[in-house]
Order: sequence, then structure tokens, then C-alpha cells
Amino acid sequence: MKKEVLVTIRGMQFTKQEEGDLEPIEVIMAGDYYKKNNKHYVIYDEIIEGFDGTTKNIIKLQQNCVDIIKKGVANVHMTFEKNKKNVTCYDTPYGSLMLGINAKKIDIQEKEDDISVRVDYALELNYEHLANCNIKMAIRSRESRDFHICS
Repeated sequence: MKKEVLVTIRGMQFTKQEEGDLEPIEVIMAGDYYKKNNKHYVIYDEIIEGFDGTTKNIIKLQQNCVDIIKKGVANVHMTFEKNKKNVTCYDTPYGSLMLGINAKKIDIQEKEDDISVRVDYALELNYEHLANCNIKMAIRSRESRDFHICS
């Protein structure tokens, strides 16, 4: 894969009462990619509306584990490990939240100029179940003719 990539992230959050009623949230950003010690790294900057500065995002992919690290306006290190609950503090401009993440499924598909990721997980807020969620990522070389969001 080339160093310059386009990163598409689509997330869906729902509770039992709302299933099927929500639209996914989707963002597309330019970023950088590299592979080191059999791990994939994607780095991009995110602008949060209404706040000065940016948040640097680092996504680390390895077998059965996805790390998302944010540093800047918002700060968090979220770890998604299959069948394991991880707890982290998410510092936002509005205050800190205690998140619990229990990944049920992690699927990483790698091709020459394309990495697709899907994570299904349960999300807790302050030790109480909040929602069942999924996140899909498509990481593609900027020159790729086959750029599309994962479905």
C-alpha cells in the first residue's frame, strides 16, 4: 500500500429500541499509512467543529485488535480486542467519560491497496451498557481506482 491514503470511517450506534432507525455517521479524511512489525498504522488529523486546533488520530491494526488513539482537542486510547472488555477515559472539551469497550467481532481484510476493517462491539458509559455499535473502516491508496466505502 502507498503511504498516502484515504480513510473512510462509518459508525453505527443503536440500542434495542432504536435498531434500524439510525443513519450511520461517515467521515472521509486524507491520511498517512505505514506498516511496522506486522502492524498497520494510519495517521490523520481531525477538526472538531467549534474548537480551535486539531486532534491527531492514530489507528493501529493487528490480528484481533484495533487501537484508536486521539491526541489534541479530544484525548483517548480505545482498544478493541476480540472477546475482551477494555476500559478507558475519554477526555473531551466538555469533560471526561469512562468508556467500556467489549469487541464481539473484529474482521480485517488486507489487499494490495486496500484494507477493510469491521468491528462490532458493546459500549458502556460509566460502567452501564449504553449501546451495541459497529465501526467500519476503508483504508485505500489515494491512487486506487477502486475507492468506495465498505458496506
